[in-house]
Amino acid sequence: MVNQKGGVGKTTTAVNLSAALAMSGQRTLLVDMDPQCNATTSLGIAPTDGHPLVQSNPLDEFIVDTRVENLTIVPGSRTFHDVDKLATAGDAETKIVRNHLDSVIEQYDFVMIDCPPSIGTLTQTALTASTEVLMPIQCEYFAMEGLTQLIQTIKKVIVATDGRLTFGGILLTMYDPTLELTGEVDEEVRDFFGDIVFDSVVPRDVSLCEAPSHGKTVFQYAPRSRGAFAYTQLCMEVLQRD
Repeated sequence: MVNQKGGVGKTTTAVNLSAALAMSGQRTLLVDMDPQCNATTSLGIAPTDGHPLVQSNPLDEFIVDTRVENLTIVPGSRTFHDVDKLATAGDAETKIVRNHLDSVIEQYDFVMIDCPPSIGTLTQTALTASTEVLMPIQCEYFAMEGLTQLIQTIKKVIVATDGRLTFGGILLTMYDPTLELTGEVDEEVRDFFGDIVFDSVVPRDVSLCEAPSHGKTVFQYAPRSRGAFAYTQLCMEVLQRD
């Protein structure tokens, strides 16, 4: 999950899409690489003292069960030393992160990585260890701003990893069909990116904002909400594309 802008629904999507996939029977692992650790706390789990991806012990030892069946998480860490080590990763550190993830990937149907809101080394390290990238875009005036730079970064990783990384999709978030601007952004994004844009959109829904403060996914907090329906639809679309 990547976007260099904050507040676009990146972590909300990482948590709730992971939960939806798990609820559909997919063995899912969520990896929190954002130093803010919002994905971790959104599931009612405390951040770790040291980030598992920079430890010498096997990653299996740090994976935590959540209250959602089939969903586990590699918790994030706010420890400055570990955040700095990940953020300034060279080839050796990047290889360690990738080896950690590769060591458990066969155990899961989906492994989701929540990246920080930047295109720095930490995000590039996550991209190097990934096979697909999903970009949430908020339906606002500056939605397209900075995307060119982000896409160039992704393309460089695609080349560097011999095509291991591909574009998985673009998701429109904070969608309000009553606003003319939303329609304009929708049209502009779909015209520019084409079929890579998901048909599913995530609406503005207070339930999506409130659920993390209770340590719950939107499905646990407000299962009949528009947000829960949207992420169910997105999950179905992801499974159809897979």
